[in-house]
Amino acid sequence: LGPVFLSVSFPHVSLFSQMFLVALSFAYFAKALSGSYMKSTITQLERRFDIPSYLIGVIDGSFEIGNLLVIAFVSYFGAKLHRPKIIAVGCVLMSIGTFIIALPHFIIRRYEYKTSVPSVDNSTLNPSPCYVSSPTNLSQKEVQAKGCEGDSNLSMWIYVLLGNILRGIGETPVQPLGISYIDDFATEENAALYVGCVQTISVVGPVFGYLLGSLCAKIYVDIGFVKMETITITPADARWVGAWWLGYLIAGVITLLSAIPFWFLPRSLPVSGPQSPEKCTAEQKSFIKDSPLLKHKYPADEHTSFIEMAKDFIPTLRTLLGHPVYLIYLCVTIIQLNSLIGMVTYKPKYIEQHFRQSASKANFLMGVINIPAVALGMFSGGLLMKRLKLNIMGAAKFAFGTSLIGYILSLFFFAMSCENAKIAGVTLSYNSTDTVSYDKHLLSTTCNSNCMCSVSDWDPVCGANGITYVSPCFAGCTSSAGSGKNTVFSNCSCVGVAGNLTATTGQCPHKDDCDRMFPYFLALSVITSFIISLGGTPGYMFLIRCIKPQLKSLALGFHALATRTLAGIPAPIYFGAIIDTTCLKWGQKRCGGIGACRIYNTTAYRIAYLGLTLSLRTLSFIMCIPGFVLLSRQLKEEERNAIHEALTNGGTELEALRKEEFAISNSTDSNTDRETRL
Repeated sequence: LGPVFLSVSFPHVSLFSQMFLVALSFAYFAKALSGSYMKSTITQLERRFDIPSYLIGVIDGSFEIGNLLVIAFVSYFGAKLHRPKIIAVGCVLMSIGTFIIALPHFIIRRYEYKTSVPSVDNSTLNPSPCYVSSPTNLSQKEVQAKGCEGDSNLSMWIYVLLGNILRGIGETPVQPLGISYIDDFATEENAALYVGCVQTISVVGPVFGYLLGSLCAKIYVDIGFVKMETITITPADARWVGAWWLGYLIAGVITLLSAIPFWFLPRSLPVSGPQSPEKCTAEQKSFIKDSPLLKHKYPADEHTSFIEMAKDFIPTLRTLLGHPVYLIYLCVTIIQLNSLIGMVTYKPKYIEQHFRQSASKANFLMGVINIPAVALGMFSGGLLMKRLKLNIMGAAKFAFGTSLIGYILSLFFFAMSCENAKIAGVTLSYNSTDTVSYDKHLLSTTCNSNCMCSVSDWDPVCGANGITYVSPCFAGCTSSAGSGKNTVFSNCSCVGVAGNLTATTGQCPHKDDCDRMFPYFLALSVITSFIISLGGTPGYMFLIRCIKPQLKSLALGFHALATRTLAGIPAPIYFGAIIDTTCLKWGQKRCGGIGACRIYNTTAYRIAYLGLTLSLRTLSFIMCIPGFVLLSRQLKEEERNAIHEALTNGGTELEALRKEEFAISNSTDSNTDRETRL
């Protein structure tokens, strides 16, 4: 077996291989759990650090930045080093990054929110929410100084950014080195099965990530540090912040545990069976003729210098990018991933804002309904491709068709609308149901003119007339009874209901028609997710088949690099920036400037979010047209060349060619199934 395998005795190979498969599956689970939990905490991070959505997009995209910083280094040098230990180091770095994300919770002040509702401890005071004069006699500078004494706490989101970058750095070696390690010791028959098992386990990670996000969103951020009896808001309130930090501690521990087995694994394992030389598929031959194949399992020349390899890199990359079908495929997937990443990142937030659901429920639904539908779609797509025996053109048409059907179904989301919440002075005027464009000066009117109300406050109350008011002060309430969540405000001059001038804490519940619409939204969301995911495996198979073997690694690597750079990083940022434009009422930071959004224009939010998602997919479909034309033309040309060559060499060879094409058309999927999953 050679000196490289001397450190491993053959009877232990099976034990080590099983140990590696379990360890890699656990690492995949851990990194998927952490990544999905990050997306589930978007709303909590916005409110805790008082930042807009576009900054959350920067934080979310920072994971890809960390990945890109070291992906080339790890991919090249990692394969030459002790791969299990490199993976272990990566898992430790992911764990440290996850702990750093949670760090701000323990070094900043407790979360505070403005409210006129008396807590249980102060229930005997019940001050009037309507100030007849300025609520404080401090000078403006003194007020600013008092509010800004801990303002450095608000920039603690930088730690979340840095922690996520470190997570991206640590995640880099897990997939390429883990898969290549399996590819080295497994036979061709077993490698696809092993990789399939690892990928299946990794699908479970996002389910648990969103469920963990749902659980933590129900728990108050400062649980254990404050008396819960003094908390006057509920998880449905726009000011509520869940225990976002708790999930990161749990994810960090799980990721750290996943690193342990890799420290005890050998550098390499012997191949467990006879290896056959890699062959081109018929479709790869039709694109590339007379090309020498490179062995991917073992380097052809270990003494080749880095400079010599670097000299070959640019010409090889130029050859790859000169492949028009690959180039169009790359552009199409970049655009579609922009749409997908932006949509998935802000989907829980969309459910929260548009359908008035809590963050906990939105995350729960993502984990229990959407993610399993995607996993089932990907599995079914691979199964259908094998059953239908699709060739390269068939795979392209299948992926395009499923994406197009999902696109058409997604248009129905526009019809699933909920009205804007009825908020006096924000979405409608005080004296009528006419909608208005929000202006802070519209909050003050004759019914609350005697109160000195702060336009920066967000302390909503629900009037007996079914209209929400920005605060008890703007509702004109002069007295209150009770405490905490059971507080009732009375003598509210703006409520305007004969004999009942009261208001209760929190926003008014939305209409029943919105509740009835929500299940249809969930059903359509599951169906579209499943159908679009059906084309995932055939689409990836198309990439594998249209590239010759010696360019496959570079093609996949460049594809990953391009999609991370041009989709993974920018999509959450510009999606967040566009969502920010639909905000009606911003929170106010202590030292001035806008904080997190408190209420959105749901109609504008729906149009912006869905419109951007579907516009990007429309552009990708347009780009598919020249791709199909080029693909069809190239396949026909190569087919004619093959027939002409066979004719010139005699009828016997032509007959052999026909038999070979017939045999390959019936077995091409089984020959390339392993490559697809890798």
